[in-house]
Amino acid sequence: MNMTITKPICTETSVNSVKSDLSKWIQKNAKDKRLRYLLAHADDGVIWGELRDDDYELVTSRDVFPQFAELRLCTLQQCRIFGENAEVMLWKVGQNWKARSIEDGHLSKNDYITENQILWGTKPELEPKNGFTLVSDGSQGLKHAVPLTEINFPTKDYRPLRLKVHHYIDYCDESGVARIYLSRLVNLYSHPKK
Repeated sequence: MNMTITKPICTETSVNSVKSDLSKWIQKNAKDKRLRYLLAHADDGVIWGELRDDDYELVTSRDVFPQFAELRLCTLQQCRIFGENAEVMLWKVGQNWKARSIEDGHLSKNDYITENQILWGTKPELEPKNGFTLVSDGSQGLKHAVPLTEINFPTKDYRPLRLKVHHYIDYCDESGVARIYLSRLVNLYSHPKK
């Protein structure tokens, strides 16, 4: 079975420039591809960020709520900056850094699967501040600060935060079996309860 599908543009490179200034590297890539959000995983926590205005100034959850992890190269595991146009992911391999860019503006909606992942957060902890809302989840008190405001929490168990993801499909030439071979983050948003 021979299935023809259009694929996203995916490029991967080694990156040394990130070692001199992580924030500048993020801002440059965000500006080049018009990206809006940052989601980073570090040894000491999850870091959300938003790239703002024409100069793509990076504001992180730590900048607004000091109890959260700081975006530092020495603790960073991986970092994704993303928007409707593309995603750029940075991750560490040994002592070196790699980056991958995925662009899919040339694809039709039939060329990928859209998944809207539900994120933690059943209630706001404080009033929104500088474009971020501190949310917690359940009795365990799991918390993160997302770069969104005006989030509707209609009931105590409803999780309105969503992360839109595109999954790209490939097919085995011999069997025709489909598989997800690549995924990228697209958007962060609040979903109203129906």
